Amino acid sequence: MLTQQTIDKLHAMRLRGLAEAFQQQLEQPGIHELSFEERLGLLIDRQWDWRQDRALQRRLRNARLQGNACVEDIDYRTPRGLERSIVRSLTQDSAWVRDHFHLFLIGPTGIGKTWLARAIAQKACRDGFSALFLKASELFRDLAMARADGSHSKVLYIIGRVDVLIVDDFCMAPMGDAERRDFLEICDARYQTHSTLLTSQLPVASWHAQIGDATIADSILDRLVHNAHRLELKGESMRRRKTGKAATPPSEAEPA
Repeated sequence: MLTQQTIDKLHAMRLRGLAEAFQQQLEQPGIHELSFEERLGLLIDRQWDWRQDRALQRRLRNARLQGNACVEDIDYRTPRGLERSIVRSLTQDSAWVRDHFHLFLIGPTGIGKTWLARAIAQKACRDGFSALFLKASELFRDLAMARADGSHSKVLYIIGRVDVLIVDDFCMAPMGDAERRDFLEICDARYQTHSTLLTSQLPVASWHAQIGDATIADSILDRLVHNAHRLELKGESMRRRKTGKAATPPSEAEPA
């Protein structure tokens, strides 16, 4: 009875990992051979791991990454200018995020930019950073809706504070006045404190014209370009390879 009360109290205190470990210890025949300190250490380790896993699952859920992209499954065999050493240096402990750098993935459609962005963001989540993945069109649509319902400042605040903001298909279409002003505000909020990952089919040199207003474009690019790593990809569309004779390796089953 006393044991069950203890387990119930652990659950009530949201110490689920410790409660599960305690139950398992009771079922292990040789557990009493361990000292009190050793058993307590095992219980605390289990609770720690449980909390860490819960926190990771929450970060992944909030990141809205979709799919199961991860850096361990990146395809380096397909020729597209992607160097393992560079990716490894960036993703080792997500150093680029820790140092508040930005990252640009540039290349033609189908080369795998979106998949890579999700994989790199997933690694950042595993390293303890928060992330948010949005298509550029989705970002600006959400901000327009927020402006209409009065939550614009709140949405900008949330976007400004996330550790890694991923904007997919950046500058695919010319920006309207509200869009470029919103993006400048986002860049201001994140400048030298948070990291932004942009994927685009257009080279960086073409972004200025797509942003539009020269003064705002200068301000946006000044906050992004001079503190960014660039991975410029090239080669045949991996979607066509997937449907042709040279099939895409299963590691990257959903490139973009």
